[in-house]
Amino acid sequence: MPNISLASLWLPILVSTVLVFVASSIIWMASPLHKHDYKDPGDKEAPLLEFLRQHAFEPGVYYVPWATHKEMKNPETGEKFKRGPWAMLNVFPGMPNMGRNLSLWFVHILIVTTLAAYIGANTLIAGAAYLKVFQIVGTAAILAHAGYALPLCIWHGQPWSQLPGRVIDGLIYGLLTAGVFGWLWPHAPALLPHLN
Repeated sequence: MPNISLASLWLPILVSTVLVFVASSIIWMASPLHKHDYKDPGDKEAPLLEFLRQHAFEPGVYYVPWATHKEMKNPETGEKFKRGPWAMLNVFPGMPNMGRNLSLWFVHILIVTTLAAYIGANTLIAGAAYLKVFQIVGTAAILAHAGYALPLCIWHGQPWSQLPGRVIDGLIYGLLTAGVFGWLWPHAPALLPHLN
């Protein structure tokens, strides 16, 4: 059986990208899954905003308390770390642009789906069984969509309470991708009868 070309998978790539984009919009806007991901600072918002305005932080991610490797040996630094609090501050360069962000999100999904298709095209043949396509492409898509959820909690300070929601997102996106590819996977070419 011939290998599948990536170009021949344009339809499942496009359909699953659109489907995952729509699903993600529904999950984030209409479902309660991520309702409590971000906290309202309440009456602390005004002084916090004023502090940020006064000190004019450049865009970037700040971590406090901060110390260089050399400073970590200093007793005062150790005390500073014991006292806390510990925080990561993400300062954006400007007001978030939802149109731009949604466009970039769509491109991200397209890249993930194309890479999952690439793995499928180099692993499976034309006419592969639905469940085999579902397994291979779905595993790749789930790994891409949900794979960074745990490192976000380990290294970036995301609350562990957000982990289940991020993993559920990745599972839904991966399973939708797997289902579309299983459904639209190219059929095996008909074999021509041998002429005697």
